[in-house]
Amino acid sequence: MKRAFLLSFLAGCLAQAHVISMSSADLRVDGNRATYELRMPLYEIQHIQSAEKTLFDNITFESGGVKGKLLEKSCREDPGDGAYRCKGVYEWPAPVEIVDVACTFYQVTVPNHVHLIHAYMGDKSDQAVFDYANPRAQIRFRPPTAFEVFVTASGSGFARAFSSAAAILFLGCLVLAARGRKELLLLTVCFMAGEVAAAVVVPLTPWNPAPRFVEAALALTIAYLAVEILTLPRAGQRWAVAAILGLFHGLSYALYLSETGYAAFPVLFGMGVAEVLAIAAFALPLSRLSRIFSSIAPAASRVAASFLLVTGLAWFFLRLKS
Repeated sequence: MKRAFLLSFLAGCLAQAHVISMSSADLRVDGNRATYELRMPLYEIQHIQSAEKTLFDNITFESGGVKGKLLEKSCREDPGDGAYRCKGVYEWPAPVEIVDVACTFYQVTVPNHVHLIHAYMGDKSDQAVFDYANPRAQIRFRPPTAFEVFVTASGSGFARAFSSAAAILFLGCLVLAARGRKELLLLTVCFMAGEVAAAVVVPLTPWNPAPRFVEAALALTIAYLAVEILTLPRAGQRWAVAAILGLFHGLSYALYLSETGYAAFPVLFGMGVAEVLAIAAFALPLSRLSRIFSSIAPAASRVAASFLLVTGLAWFFLRLKS
């Protein structure tokens, strides 16, 4: 029953955040001034009161230890592009060389929100990615070293794996579907292989899946795996199912790679480390609980799978409606 409770707790978080939540902006520096132009999907700001003030209150720019003075700001809805666009002009007492940025959009949108800034100063450029794990960054307008790129991108992939309750819930569902350690290892390898394949191949194609489609597909992966556990407890080739479901989960990383411009290897490396740790965190205590409460373990698994089925379907219809 503890297994069912743990998965139920994670499932309850699903309605609180989108699996894919991103915004982007350009920052153009000219002397002692900088122009910041933000593009935020409209569905991210529907619940925000005084969106213009809130967004500008949750991003700051500093140079030389001095916070930039916001000279002007404006925001408007662009229904044709499905975006909320803002523009702000900042000024400093001296010419800007390095910009320190603090962004806490994840506090006012959804906890797994990712904000990407492309920065330009003449013929120099840089970029920074912000989320709950990395709310601060320094833009130095110089090409980062290979080590800096790897650490930043792999850390981003690691954090991305834990940014969604849905993704964590599915990993718990994967553990629930395994009928032993060897099968869990096989399911993990096949699932991650599917993720990597989708994340690498999809950006090379003309297809650009809509975030709503990806979120709905992820909801169905949870529901399908729950059906597999409930109705086909002895089914073979579950590894193939894990690989196919991994393809759908890889779509979210394909979108992330396309949006951020990160190289696939470090991001997927960080993702892989995070997912292995999460699966181990589920598997070890659940294995012990199953041995201790062996008499009720099958019933508890069915209860958990039933709840996962209902949650997956509810989430699917919620995302279609939203």
